[in-house]
Amino acid sequence: MSREWGVTALRMRWPLDIVKASVPIWDYNASMRVIAVSTLKTFWEKPGRGDSEEALKTWYGEACRAEWKSPAEVKAQYGNASIVGNNRVVFNIAGNKYRLIVAFAYRMQIAYIKFVGTHGEYDRVDAASVDQS
Repeated sequence: MSREWGVTALRMRWPLDIVKASVPIWDYNASMRVIAVSTLKTFWEKPGRGDSEEALKTWYGEACRAEWKSPAEVKAQYGNASIVGNNRVVFNIAGNKYRLIVAFAYRMQIAYIKFVGTHGEYDRVDAASVDQS
């Protein structure tokens, strides 16, 4: 029986390395892909936001290993997260000092970073439609 090698997987490792691996489609591990990690990096590099770096890296690592299939599964792992509709979840970052809004495509296992900011900045956006990326 012949099997095809058809999927090229991009795996993110910290700090922002991309590893390409050709994997057989029957062995593909459907962990969550986070797009775009550069939004997180840009945020923590801003003056006065450096205290968010470790917390955002931790969230990124956990999200990349996750295989969430629904908002309920995200909520089970992050009890303080808020489900806001439109497949979006608001995460509290760095002891609730910052907010991270992520839109999920659960079937494709993709997490799209839509917003990261302080509580004041978060209060000025619509969590269900904001697109900071």
